[in-house]
Parts: sequence; C-alpha cells; structure tokens
Amino acid sequence: MYTIENEILKVAVNPAGAELTSLFNKKTGLEYMWSGDAKFWGKQSPVLFPIIGTLKDNKYFLEGKTYQLGRHGFAREKTFSVVEHGNTSIHFKLESDEQTLKIYPFQFSCSLIYSVVENRLSVTYLVENKGAERMHFSIGGHPAFKLPLVDDLLYEDYFLLFNKNENAGRWPISADGLIEEVAIPLLQDTNQLPLSKSLFYKDAIVLKHLQSDEVQVKSARHPAGLSFTFTGFPYLGIWAAKDAPFICIEPWCGIADSVGSNQDFTEKEGIVNLPAGESFERTWRVATW
Repeated sequence: MYTIENEILKVAVNPAGAELTSLFNKKTGLEYMWSGDAKFWGKQSPVLFPIIGTLKDNKYFLEGKTYQLGRHGFAREKTFSVVEHGNTSIHFKLESDEQTLKIYPFQFSCSLIYSVVENRLSVTYLVENKGAERMHFSIGGHPAFKLPLVDDLLYEDYFLLFNKNENAGRWPISADGLIEEVAIPLLQDTNQLPLSKSLFYKDAIVLKHLQSDEVQVKSARHPAGLSFTFTGFPYLGIWAAKDAPFICIEPWCGIADSVGSNQDFTEKEGIVNLPAGESFERTWRVATW
C-alpha cells in the first residue's frame, strides 16, 4: 500500500489495480471511502479498462477476429508498477504484455496518477497508444464512498446535487448487463436526486451526456460531504450493491454494449479511437469537507 498526503488529506492506493482504498480528511476526522466489506462488495475503486461494463455475450469483433473480454476489462485485476512517488502524488502504470495481447490486441500504456491539493484528490487517467495501428478502448472510474459519512445519519438523509439543472433519463440495464434502448425518466428539470437504497435495486443508474460536470453528495442534517467533478466524461454511473452503505459515482469514457449491439469494437458506443503514437488524458476530482 502506498500513501500520499498533505495538511488536509491522507490517501492510500493499492498497486493491485492501482485502486484507491482510503481518502481520509484530517480536518473532519472522517474516512470517505467505502471499506470494501465483501459482504456487500469487495472492491473500493477499481479502474475500468479497456472496456466499461459488459460486452454482448462477453465478446467483441475486430478485424475479422473474435475476442473474449470480461466485464469492466482486466486492468482492475492487474498489478501496476510505480513510476514515481512523492509526498503529494504517485504515478502508477500498466503496460500491455503477452497475456493482454491475447484478449486485447493493442500495445498500450495505461497510467493512473493520484495527487492531492488542499482538500481535493485528483485522479488522472493517461492512456498511450504504443502500437502502429489505431487503438480502441474505454476507460473510467468506479470509486465507492461511505454513506452515511457519520454514524448518526441515515442513507436517506443524503441527496445528490448537480451543478446544473438536468433533464436526463436513466438508461436501464438488462439482466445480461446490457444497456436497454429506451431511457426511463429520472431527472426532470431539477439538479437534485434524493438517495435511497431502493434506487439501485435494478442495478446502476446510467446517465448519458449530462449538462453538469460536478455532483455533490450532501445532507441537510450534517455539514460533511463531498463534491465530485467529472469534466470530459460523457457518461456517469451511480450505483450501490443491494442495501449497501456506500455510493459509487462512476465517471466513464465509454459504456456497456447495448442490447442491440453488433459487437463491432470499432463501432461500440462511446469507444475512444486513439491514433498510433498519441495519448488520451482525463481527470476526475473529489473534494471533501
């Protein structure tokens, strides 16, 4: 386990999956990350790469070949190397190898860079195409935050506050983990979503192309909360395991296959197409108080 910290935050990251495991605010005395209790969900903040969500039949087609790839890809199961480690930042990297090339035929470098400034943690994804061909991928986050943040509150005491009014439907997820073709109304000329555990009884809330690029987790009953900024991520997932005391806020560059997908990887909704020798970078941030 590696740590970075400043006068306000102390952050821990596991090189296994380059997974964020602790976000502790020294001023509030609160831990903001989910504990990873396997009774509900044994992970805390997996990186989703080179796909997000589920592929139709867990396979994709590329240049006449068929490849098998499990839900959310393989990066979360890999151990990342540490490129650089300072007091307030750390850089992890995963590179393609013989194993990855069998299921994902691209030469790549995938970095996660964690840094703290004041009460804010920044998490940067840097993907580099090391091959001679155009590379196709998705990447995103899956951080789970403890909820309630303090013991004397209930889950239902919290709400999400977006930084712009939204008219956005929830895209249902099929029993096979695929995105249905018709959205269900969810946010209708509002910037607030009251939280309840029943919201997630039918899997994640999937939102596409929001006007907002920031959402806060707040309660009227206690000042402790967080803000989550996801500029440049066209999709947002919100999820919790059934009756679990956490909430995942998931910024995505990519999305699961739709039920009608033709499984052509180059035509997959939300896929990033990166030319040879070029790089792709996105950053999400979480501030705690």
